[in-house]
Amino acid sequence: MRRTALAALCIAAAATAGLTGCQPGQDKADSSASSASAEPGRSAAKKEPFAGLTGAEIADRATNATTGASSLRVKGAIPDDESGGTISLDVLVNKKGECAGTIGMGGHGKADLIKTGDIVYMKFDEALLREQSEGESKADTEAAVAMLAGKWTKTKATGADAKEFEGFCDLGAVLDGAEDSNSDASRGSTTTVDGAPAITLHEKDGKDRYTLYVATEGKPYLLRIDSTAGADQGSVTFSDFDEPVPAGKPAGEVLDLDALGG
Repeated sequence: MRRTALAALCIAAAATAGLTGCQPGQDKADSSASSASAEPGRSAAKKEPFAGLTGAEIADRATNATTGASSLRVKGAIPDDESGGTISLDVLVNKKGECAGTIGMGGHGKADLIKTGDIVYMKFDEALLREQSEGESKADTEAAVAMLAGKWTKTKATGADAKEFEGFCDLGAVLDGAEDSNSDASRGSTTTVDGAPAITLHEKDGKDRYTLYVATEGKPYLLRIDSTAGADQGSVTFSDFDEPVPAGKPAGEVLDLDALGG
């Protein structure tokens, strides 16, 4: 499942690139913001939010708020150059290195993921297993599907495949570089993200262009990043700040991949 792991990390890297280039912060609009979508044209507040502050100063406040969160949900969709499809993810991650959520390969299936302590649990659906087995013999593919499809597996986090998820399941790694504040973000209009009042900021970094959505009520978390030009175009949203990560061992039978491999 190496390509799936790398694709997930690519999305996390895209989010981090936005944070590093734009110096934003993350969001905690409300727990429903995990499926955030911007609604331009709606007024976010009766008075001007962040009155007197420049875009860069708002971005700095967002950075401080976001990096101070103990956990957050990352959700987004990014084009995948290798497959020509779209990689999607919806994962809650914390600073303890725990995570729980789902990673999808466009129309090629999905995998559920849980990491707790030094163990990574994964559950692949049939479509993803078949896509990942491309080039293998029919017998090997059918054997993999029969053994793994829809079943929870576990492996040490230091294993070859599981280790590739480690950076993504560590909130510190996902937000790495966000504290480096050197933003030239410009203020945009007010709007909402899943009903949460927000202000937009516009940032450019070389050929890359970003629109950031920063919460105007409560802590100034970053609610969403849209990469609109340059590499890795797509959207990533942030929500569920400081919420507990349901990173316990899955119920029922769990297949030990390390024991099989040994």
